[in-house]
Amino acid sequence: MPKRSRSFDAPKYPNSQAMYTAVPAPKGSYSKLAISVAANCALAVVLAGVCVRTSAVGTGIVANPAASMKVAPRTSVKQALNRAASHPAAKAKFEALVNAGTIMKKIADIDGVFNVEEMARETACVMGVKNACNVEWYGPNRPKYLGPFQSYTPSYLTGEFPGDYGWDSAGLSADPVTFKGYRETEVIHGRWAMLGALGCIFPEVLNSAGFNLPVWFKAGGTIFDQGIDYLGNPNLIHAQSALAVLSAQVVLMGASEAYRFNGGPLGTDKDILYPGGALDPLGFAKDANKVAELKVKEVKNGRLAMMAMLGYYVQAIATGKGPLENLTGHIADPTHVNGFAFATEFTP
Repeated sequence: MPKRSRSFDAPKYPNSQAMYTAVPAPKGSYSKLAISVAANCALAVVLAGVCVRTSAVGTGIVANPAASMKVAPRTSVKQALNRAASHPAAKAKFEALVNAGTIMKKIADIDGVFNVEEMARETACVMGVKNACNVEWYGPNRPKYLGPFQSYTPSYLTGEFPGDYGWDSAGLSADPVTFKGYRETEVIHGRWAMLGALGCIFPEVLNSAGFNLPVWFKAGGTIFDQGIDYLGNPNLIHAQSALAVLSAQVVLMGASEAYRFNGGPLGTDKDILYPGGALDPLGFAKDANKVAELKVKEVKNGRLAMMAMLGYYVQAIATGKGPLENLTGHIADPTHVNGFAFATEFTP
């Protein structure tokens, strides 16, 4: 296939060499071209540098030929402990850890099991960390009345009921029916003791605010003198008949106890000690975990209140004064105003 020749529509020159003759460029065009090329090269260098820097920052790697990775030499545990013990700031801590380890080993030998978490929890509880203390008030892991020194707990005290610390040296709760009766009696008496302990202090508190009320063990006797005035005001309640007061108490308390014992409107299936319903207007029994904790608190405070009432009785017999007056007198002169001083002077 013959080659096709390219034709140009060029002007006719006198000879054929004329069409290849270079036309001279305008003056100054070479300098402009050189400036343009230099500017483009500089721009390319700048863009390349920006791209490299952005890539280094994005990957988080910055080249530093002077830096080198150093790997710590491997050391044994004994060497590390010796190094820590030789450091002045860590020497006391190291000695404490050694002593703690020795104590924990002794505890493990006594318990027969090495439970680091349990021993750490018990240690923290002894040191005063409240959240680390045992809060299981029910079941076999509940705290006992002798703490870690108690080696025996009666089999019938299983921790099912609140306030069970495993103490029944007289065996009073061995019979389930008897135990049920004692448990109800304790809770009821504890509730009355809490009310009574507050009521015995209440007249003295009001007297400090300007009232003129008799001390708690003399308040009932005023009904035979001039009558009992509620809050010292005869216009509120002015009781003059002991028989009427006793009759009202029997009727009101008997009705309320019968209501509680029979389960109230909810029937006999409810717990007669904690019937709930209408007798729980604040809704404490809605949370099962919360009410289980409140039952334990009630028993503990009830027992404390019963002991407080016993102390009120003894104080009234020995000093003839109320609990707050005895307390203020003891604080003012603890050496001479105390139980031992009155025990040597008391004559029945």
